[in-house]
Amino acid sequence: MNSPAMPVLYLSHGAPPLLDDLHWIEELRQWRGRLPTPETILVISAHWESNPITLSSSGSVPLVYDFWGFEDRFYQLEYRAPGSVPLKNSVDRLLAEVRQPVDHDEHRGLDHGAWVPLMVMFPEATIPVMQLSLPTLDPSQLFTLGKALAPLRDEGVLIIGSGFFTHNLRGMRWDAGPDAEPPSWSREFDEWGATALMTGEVDQLLDFTHAAPAAAIAHPRTEHFAPLFVTLGAGGDDRIVSEVEGFWFGLAKRSISIGV
Repeated sequence: MNSPAMPVLYLSHGAPPLLDDLHWIEELRQWRGRLPTPETILVISAHWESNPITLSSSGSVPLVYDFWGFEDRFYQLEYRAPGSVPLKNSVDRLLAEVRQPVDHDEHRGLDHGAWVPLMVMFPEATIPVMQLSLPTLDPSQLFTLGKALAPLRDEGVLIIGSGFFTHNLRGMRWDAGPDAEPPSWSREFDEWGATALMTGEVDQLLDFTHAAPAAAIAHPRTEHFAPLFVTLGAGGDDRIVSEVEGFWFGLAKRSISIGV
């Protein structure tokens, strides 16, 4: 009897200070408890854009500390998850089927869009993890990429799109604390996105720059929303569940599972 397909996730990953937010950590841990244990994990992070599309190291290399201005302790954190040659081979095969060339960067480690949430959800760091770059920010192309990657779910691969549901760093309310009342643009965009997800309005989501309220303010640049489209493509017609809601320093941290 075959095991059921793995779900697909889109999560708002947070900067390293997420690791000090006990409420958010508990939300992620409870979410992990509702998930099956994957064989391997493939992360598409907002923090790695590269075209042609590129896979990170299939071995074990140092993390990427792609942030600045935080306390020294965050630059000393480690997450020693192995890579995976079988996952590399599967991604190569699936993308070759859709004539998508794949580069390989065997020196590229996991960036904080991957290792920060994984430190909370899979702290044992024993499950192999690799990253796949964003080759474009075009929603339709990323949705098609997700569809091409969908068969990985049957191989025990947990596909994670890692971004942030609203992402305007200039609009963050650092001085008001993590539980600050969100600005209107963040709340309006989040409410619109939640409705579109729960009603399956994929076309509206793909056209979010025109369809969503305050889209240009919620995402002055769209790289943190872009991983959602890979998730939606890989999720197919499976049920969408909103797993994490609310706001962090004013930004919407909405995160979803598809196919649980």
